Amino acid sequence: MVKLTVNDRQHEVDAPGDTPLLYVLRDYLELHAAKYGCGLGQCGSCTVMVDGVAVFSCVTPVMLLEGKKVTTVEGLGTAENPGPMQRAFIEEQAAQCGYCIPGMMMRAQALLQRNPRASDEEIRTHMQPNLCRCGTHARILRAVRRAAGLIQTAEAAPAVRSAAR
Repeated sequence: MVKLTVNDRQHEVDAPGDTPLLYVLRDYLELHAAKYGCGLGQCGSCTVMVDGVAVFSCVTPVMLLEGKKVTTVEGLGTAENPGPMQRAFIEEQAAQCGYCIPGMMMRAQALLQRNPRASDEEIRTHMQPNLCRCGTHARILRAVRRAAGLIQTAEAAPAVRSAAR
C-alpha cells in the first residue's frame, strides 16, 4: 500500500512500489491527463509535478513519492474554472492534436511557479525536454508567456486591492 498526495488529496493505492506513477495516476486514480508517449522519459507527454518539479511520470516509481506532493493538470483547474495555465493554452489555441499539452502545461507550470518572470530563452530551455509531434511549439511558447502574464496579474491583484483600501 502506497500513500500519495495527488492534487492536494490523500490516496492509498494498492500497487507494487515499482509501478510507474503514470500507471497509478491513470489506472488507479482515474486521472487521465498525463499520457503515455514513449515510456522512456524522452517525450514529456507524461510530465507531472512532484513537489513543484517537472518529472516524467512514466519512469518515476510510485514508491519514491510517499510524503511528496504530486500535481497533475487536473490539479490546475477545471473545465468550468480553468487555472491561468489552462486558460492561456486555450486562449492561444496551443493544441493541435492535444496529446502533449498536459505535459507541456505541467512543465511550464513548474517553471512559472519557480520564476514567474522567466525570459523567452528560459522558457524555451525549460520546455525543451517535452516534444510536440504536431509542431505547435510557437503557440505553446506564446501560451506559456501568456500564462506568465496571467499569473503575474493574479499575484498583483491582492496588492492592488489592499492598496485601494
